[in-house]
Amino acid sequence: MTDSRVQNCIVFLDSGAGGLPYLSAYSALNPKPLLLYVADKKNFPYGEKTKSELVSLLIELVGRIKKHFSPALITLACNTASVSALAELREYFPGTDFVGTVPAVKPALLYSKKKHIAVLGTERTLEDGYIRRIADNTARDCTITRIMAAELVNFVEHDIDYSDKAARIAMVKKYIDMAREKGADALVLGCTHFLFLLDEFKEASAPDMPVFDSMNGVCGRIENMLSGKTVMTGKNLLFVTGEDDAGKQWETRAARFGLDIFKPRDWDYV
Repeated sequence: MTDSRVQNCIVFLDSGAGGLPYLSAYSALNPKPLLLYVADKKNFPYGEKTKSELVSLLIELVGRIKKHFSPALITLACNTASVSALAELREYFPGTDFVGTVPAVKPALLYSKKKHIAVLGTERTLEDGYIRRIADNTARDCTITRIMAAELVNFVEHDIDYSDKAARIAMVKKYIDMAREKGADALVLGCTHFLFLLDEFKEASAPDMPVFDSMNGVCGRIENMLSGKTVMTGKNLLFVTGEDDAGKQWETRAARFGLDIFKPRDWDYV
């Protein structure tokens, strides 16, 4: 069952392409460990599932990942998965180290001069109590505008590779305009997919609305948690669930992020 080609690696897990910028950022910070990106295309999108559905499918998926790869650490490179299932995964797999990616609400709240921020994300992320709990512990007097952006997730997942800059700017600008109309003066990117559009968000929101993300914090957390661990080295890999053939778009992404497409042996057998 165990695949000897990939053991003690660092896993980055998302329903699609969203976590790839996190993998890339961590690889730049520490290029030595072998990183395995698992794109759970079979269950895309996570943001439209209920909490119980998401917890159940992630427990099953992480169980397979553990049996095949014995990972040194698993990064949930998805805000929706992190706010919905991180606590349950840690409880279900007590011997496994997990790093979550959660919206950078706290730094945005501390920055805001108007005491009003906007958080852009999926329905599942925005409905979770995580954002309110952070606000209650940081700045109860702040207003948080939640802006659902499932369309933006689908744009990144399916269309961004074929878009020009004008189309990308137009796509993000309408969400920035929503945040401004509500009175927010800071914008939180609450979905990892949106990091593909980070440059466009920063350009379209300048100079009066800074954009916050969790990428640097997540990379630092991974590095700290790996201290003292033995990790495998080698070429970083991409595994796409659900199909035998990853497809041309995933081949393009693999090349862009320096990954080799990988299919585990006997993945469909536990």
